[in-house]
Amino acid sequence: MVRRTFFGGVFAGISFAQRRGPAVKAGDIPTRTFGKTGEKLTIVGQAGGRFPLCSFDEAKAVTQRAIDLGINYFDTARSYWDGRSEEVYGAVLPPFRKKIFLTTKSVKRTRIEAEAELNASLRALKTDYVDLWQMHSIKDYRDVEQIFAPGGAVEAFEAAKKAGKCRFIGFTGHYDPNAHLAMLERYDNYDTILMPLHIADPGYLSFEKMVLPKAVERGLGIQAMKVTSNAKLLQTFNVKECLQYALSLPVHAATLGCTTIGQLEDDVRIAKEFAPLDLQQMSSLRARADRIKGPALEDWKRNIELRADNRPPYLGG
Repeated sequence: MVRRTFFGGVFAGISFAQRRGPAVKAGDIPTRTFGKTGEKLTIVGQAGGRFPLCSFDEAKAVTQRAIDLGINYFDTARSYWDGRSEEVYGAVLPPFRKKIFLTTKSVKRTRIEAEAELNASLRALKTDYVDLWQMHSIKDYRDVEQIFAPGGAVEAFEAAKKAGKCRFIGFTGHYDPNAHLAMLERYDNYDTILMPLHIADPGYLSFEKMVLPKAVERGLGIQAMKVTSNAKLLQTFNVKECLQYALSLPVHAATLGCTTIGQLEDDVRIAKEFAPLDLQQMSSLRARADRIKGPALEDWKRNIELRADNRPPYLGG
């Protein structure tokens, strides 16, 4: 789904309205200290998961514009666009490597496979290290058991950190908050966590309710994703409301899958003007989401309305 290319005009109207305003200039994006890492990240980051929705050259242009606007947080994964997302970053980011925080991820569950994937990532990104490497798309207890079994992926992550191939390690997922809780119970040495956090999340299998407090308690660097629910929230809310809600939670940054420079400039403009919502405003937004919450909206989550396990194939989100 092309975020805001269609939905922003028909439902929210915000992109058109905002682009009539002053041109966005570099600098002044708020930053937050990324948990125990101590790094300062811009509160919005460019994510490469949706680059397949544009051309390689368009993705490069978006990435360069993110740099020009002062974004310092860049998210990708080896599985995005069969590695081409990393290649986009490799084509643009090397001259700025010391000034940015670069992340990638691996869906592999064994040490051998994960190590091979990291080496491929480093080649594509044209760097000898990433700032953050993450165990990606944790869905259920099977993933947890594979990662922590002898020869499991956690061994690759520990070895990479020790060898300087990554500075920090963490994990991601959006299928079931219980899987996140299981990951937290099994291991104490994560630096970061990435999870879906948005207006409708509290109404169904909520990461905000179940996982976020524990991540805060552990001092993890907390990244929010799916802040517009793959654009589905834009039928009911505008982009500013979606971003304001996520950034008013105790998170450090939100990953945003921009595929056009206009989308990116919208997000940066909102970030520059950000002021935290109060509890009443947050509650009001959640109440508006009551009629749309659930598995039809969040089709990446486990569907607890079905009896059988309906774990979907991983598609790179």
